[in-house]
Amino acid sequence: MTTAERKGKQAAALCRAPSTSNSDDGREILGTFLAFDKHMNLVLSEAEEFRTLRSKGAVVEERLEKRSLGLVLIRGENVVSLAVEGPPPPSMTGKMTPGGPGMARGAGRGSVPPPSMQQRQGAPVGLGAGPVAGVGGGMIPPPPPPGVGGGMPPPGMGRGMPPPY
Repeated sequence: MTTAERKGKQAAALCRAPSTSNSDDGREILGTFLAFDKHMNLVLSEAEEFRTLRSKGAVVEERLEKRSLGLVLIRGENVVSLAVEGPPPPSMTGKMTPGGPGMARGAGRGSVPPPSMQQRQGAPVGLGAGPVAGVGGGMIPPPPPPGVGGGMPPPGMGRGMPPPY
């Protein structure tokens, strides 16, 4: 395993951990680390940006400005450092309680009716016992007799012929 693969796996283990990213222009973005790629582009959720603003006057004054961003993609070219602020939340796998006793049954559309409804005799009310004329599919019509309908198309309808106008 190469060093890059090992570092990639270490970074993947930190997914969903609260982290801080510092950019090359002095911004600090705090959020939940969701993903990264080979260019070190970062995806942070619930991100907040912190900037230190300095006033240009006789008195040097610094103030911290906070801005809520939400879901952000930070270009890897601008990332100077990434610091993990805490451990990722515990995973939910294996913490689900097993199902209890009983039987699952489908309900609603597409479910099989109970046996009491399946034993109904005859056709539903309003319909006769026989098929209705003109409704439903019958047999496929037989093929035409030899010499009728098959063979060559009429003149002017083949390939390479102009359409008849």
